[in-house]
Amino acid sequence: IELDLERFTVTRGQNPIELTPLEFRLLHHLTAHPRQPFSRNQLIEIIWGYESNIGDERTIDVHMRHLRQKLEEDPANPRWIVTVRGVGYKLEP
Repeated sequence: IELDLERFTVTRGQNPIELTPLEFRLLHHLTAHPRQPFSRNQLIEIIWGYESNIGDERTIDVHMRHLRQKLEEDPANPRWIVTVRGVGYKLEP
């Protein structure tokens, strides 16, 4: 998976992957901090900001599921975007 920060594009191999701006920000943050787990609340604060009015931290789960569907070969058994039980999510390069 390759992120182009200047063009805001993502490719897997030669194939472009269309992400929403929010998905791109989430992926960019995770790739900038590989192997570091982030809680749902941390990701909400980082991506939406402290003043966010996101009512449910499970919103992150939905966005991560969408990212996995777009990036992972087998979204049910993710290789890159990994759930850390009791914590949240991390990227495994």
